[in-house]
Amino acid sequence: MNADYRHALLAGQQAGMRYGLTVPRRVQMGRVGSRLGTRCGSSLEFMDHREYMPGDDLRRIDWGAYARSNKLTVKLYRDEVMPHLDLVIDGSRSMALPDSPKAQATLGLAALLAQAALNSSYTCQVWTVGQTCRPVENGSLSPVLWEGLDLDFCGGCGEAFGRATPAFKPRSMRLFISDLMWMGDPHTVLSLLSDQSATVGVVQLLAEREVHPPHNGNMRLLDCETGQHEDVFIDAVALKRYEANLSRHQSNWNRACSQVGATMRTLIAERLMPGWSLDELVLSEILTLL
Repeated sequence: MNADYRHALLAGQQAGMRYGLTVPRRVQMGRVGSRLGTRCGSSLEFMDHREYMPGDDLRRIDWGAYARSNKLTVKLYRDEVMPHLDLVIDGSRSMALPDSPKAQATLGLAALLAQAALNSSYTCQVWTVGQTCRPVENGSLSPVLWEGLDLDFCGGCGEAFGRATPAFKPRSMRLFISDLMWMGDPHTVLSLLSDQSATVGVVQLLAEREVHPPHNGNMRLLDCETGQHEDVFIDAVALKRYEANLSRHQSNWNRACSQVGATMRTLIAERLMPGWSLDELVLSEILTLL
């Protein structure tokens, strides 16, 4: 991984110190969890009383309350949860768009989210999408130790997800960082991300000129993934057509996300750095300010 990418990971990790991740309602539970949830469970922290019902554990009866009120009540305790984040990064070349900060924003955002997970007592595994969706080397450790995030894959994420089913942790939170710039049905990816998940978030990351292309007359368009190019004339009509197509593509993804219960937000790389203000993700309850 080159020095610029490594620096972006460090900057994102430092920015992530002021954020935490929310805990979804459906999280992996066990006898020993790393934090307390909002539901009843078996931790030692008392939460409330309720009236005794046949079948309740007799060890939970509050005999002191029975002596005072002559009514059987049971003690409720908070559950213990072990939240986990599976963080998936689109590793295609379009995420490293030349002459833009898109690559640095991608890696910095990933490091920020991983640090936010750590701040909230999550475990975390980072994945990258290339030929397949595979775990990043050292992807469960500190972001500055990640290896192999070169953003150089030539292809679409839909095909990569279809080649092998990633072994995401059941009931984990899943976050996917991508520009979503490929053809195909969004459900191909979303069905795998949402399967046995607690919650799913899709963060579309674009460069400014991908949202508002320059009006420049004659231009040569270069596909950064295939190297193919095409000479075109860009005028106001062509710009409106491009913007309409982008809006339609985003609407398709938003609709598909809604159908699987996922949240989708779009971020612009140039507006993200260097301040790392993520109000959109805070308002959507993916992140929380510490």
